[in-house]
Amino acid sequence: MILLAQLDNIRAAQGFIDYLKTQNIDAQLVKGQEKQAAILVNEDVYDQAHQLWLEFDDDPNQDKYLAASWDAGVSNAPFQYTGSSLNIKQRFNALSWFNQSITVTSIVIYMAFMFGGFETLFTLLQFQPYNPINWITPAIIHFSAIHIIFNLMWWMQLGDQIEKSLGKSQLLIIFLFSAIVSNWAQYLLVGPNFGGLSGVVYALLGFCWIYGWLKPSAGIVIAKPIVGFMLVWMLLGFADVLFVGMANWAHLFGLLTGMLFAFLKAKINS
Repeated sequence: MILLAQLDNIRAAQGFIDYLKTQNIDAQLVKGQEKQAAILVNEDVYDQAHQLWLEFDDDPNQDKYLAASWDAGVSNAPFQYTGSSLNIKQRFNALSWFNQSITVTSIVIYMAFMFGGFETLFTLLQFQPYNPINWITPAIIHFSAIHIIFNLMWWMQLGDQIEKSLGKSQLLIIFLFSAIVSNWAQYLLVGPNFGGLSGVVYALLGFCWIYGWLKPSAGIVIAKPIVGFMLVWMLLGFADVLFVGMANWAHLFGLLTGMLFAFLKAKINS
């Protein structure tokens, strides 16, 4: 087999390989020399695979690549890579120390709430305009199992994509600025009684959405239906028709912060 392409995002590489499979082209995913992943194909199908690669490289966010991965299924794919397994422990261990720290801290605080420490901890961690530490701490407060599971699921997944494509510092910067901006917005427009990582999550969503569109070669992939679902969810929150109360202004300003960072990052890298 010969080298077709190399790229840094292993998940995107697997998605392309799954798409090649739908075109009856066999390929292998191996560790690259220059980048994280290398795609190998048989020499007799190289020309056909190369043309498909050019289409993928131009726009890796097309639904057909995500659909191919869904159809292929992890269990049927002969290629294994970090994060593909549903093994929660394995996936968690593959995350960076920062991603893990935010996840574990949020879980510990939620468990403390469950065992009767709500009033003390909430008073300590809730937004307080005169304490800069409390501009950030509301992001690690969660009030229900659904609340924390939803937020941590997207935090780990989207945060991991950003770190693997752009480095750990980029995730740290987005986390700090989006937490501050979204928490201030919610406080100024509603009040201090709120919490959750969702402002940051919407920032990660906005960043992945816009940066993936502006810089498709970066390998940051997020499905359009997911973006649509998250935007509709935010609008339903503003309409106040959901069964849960939401920090709607934190969501909106988090989203806008992430989108702004994506535009700035793309301009710097252009």
